[in-house]
Amino acid sequence: MPRIPLDGQILQSARTPEAVDVAPPRVWDERLSAVLPPTSRLLSLYADATWAEGPVWWPEERSLVFSDVIGRRTLAWREDGSIITVRDRSNFANGNAMDADGRLVQAEHGRRGISRTDENGTELLVDAFEGEPLNSPNDLVVASDGWIWFTDPTYGISDPREGYPAEPALPHQSVYRWRDGDGLQRMIDLDQPNGLAFSRDESTLYVAESNAERLPRVVACSWDGESLGTPRTFATVNAGIPDGFVVDSRDRLWISSEAGVVIVDETGARLGVIPTPHVVSNCTFDADEKRLFITGDSDLWMVELA
Repeated sequence: MPRIPLDGQILQSARTPEAVDVAPPRVWDERLSAVLPPTSRLLSLYADATWAEGPVWWPEERSLVFSDVIGRRTLAWREDGSIITVRDRSNFANGNAMDADGRLVQAEHGRRGISRTDENGTELLVDAFEGEPLNSPNDLVVASDGWIWFTDPTYGISDPREGYPAEPALPHQSVYRWRDGDGLQRMIDLDQPNGLAFSRDESTLYVAESNAERLPRVVACSWDGESLGTPRTFATVNAGIPDGFVVDSRDRLWISSEAGVVIVDETGARLGVIPTPHVVSNCTFDADEKRLFITGDSDLWMVELA
């Protein structure tokens, strides 16, 4: 299996997680209590990013990979509490995913495309649709059949901190999928599509529509292996916009927001919230769903689960 190289720069020495002075999780449904006990607390793992995003668990290294988008670095938190660099010049990479071969797949604002990193280096896979540059790929997920699904809003070309300013070359903001040998397919147009994830059986695709000037929401689209159904409102958040999110083994969504992580069940019903000191950008689990990792602003946090 190809191994993702580490450049070995240590940004933080080994340390013990520290409790954050914030309200404990609020649980409104006993189904969530079995996963998120009253003793759960938000723990600080790292606080020196510029804009932390895109967490993904790296099973081979038992590490948590995440992006410092504005800092243009891809980092990894290790079990001893240390932080190391994975890519020191990451082209404003945002979303991260691991494919079936253990390769790191990233959505890059800077090159406005999707890249893949393994022991041989980093390869740009796709950066254009029908001959025109993509907007700024934001988040992505690798489906079980190898297709890389990703969102393409305009944040990376409209915010000079997150990429290189430019006018959109495309008249739409879309969800695409790409696979070796099959090329790029435009799947659906949405309003600033952001975070995305599949249900466990991959029969539903969830996507965050994150235009703060309209109705920020998470939409659900049925997927039959060939076409996406009409998007329907699945969930909303009370503060800010829904950004990245993760689906757990019970098909619950853990959604980032300005107030913390909002948890909803498979019907979209609100189960609880994990408050945070400031806005959350994304979240993910470790391999056993024993820990939830949360990114936002300068921080990487963790919550231990039952």
